[in-house]
Amino acid sequence: MSLRILITSLMAFALLVTLSPVFAETAPSVFEQSVSETFDLWRDGRYEQLFERLSHRGRTSREQFVVKMRGTSIRPACCWQKMENFRVLSEKRSEATVYVKVGLEGVPGTNDSCTREFKLSNEGGAWKMQLNDIVSLAGVSAKKGKHTSHGKKHKNTSSD
Repeated sequence: MSLRILITSLMAFALLVTLSPVFAETAPSVFEQSVSETFDLWRDGRYEQLFERLSHRGRTSREQFVVKMRGTSIRPACCWQKMENFRVLSEKRSEATVYVKVGLEGVPGTNDSCTREFKLSNEGGAWKMQLNDIVSLAGVSAKKGKHTSHGKKHKNTSSD
């Protein structure tokens, strides 16, 4: 191998190593993408599709879920306010825990946000949020016919 090829190869390798953290930080993880898409379905009012993207551990039917979600004005904020400070706390083969500040609209009072952990489950090759987490963020109880007080349930982290 000639010296010129060796030097060129080493320079290219050094450039890739230097730039790869930049690309890794800007590209959303599969977890972040999954959470973002879930919030987009909720924001757009596509509750039947949202139900399919959630992990179900209770007895809430699709119809009950749709009625509950249509009965609340709370939804994720748009654009950059939707999710901030996203971090993956733990990752296993079939389960992950993420931490994120979620911007919420329709909360009584001013703009609101909720900072918390969410568990995701890998089901059929897709990472799914828990149905109860979405229902909780929406300010409705997972139990039939009950509503919770949203303002008392979430930590208000509104910014000025």
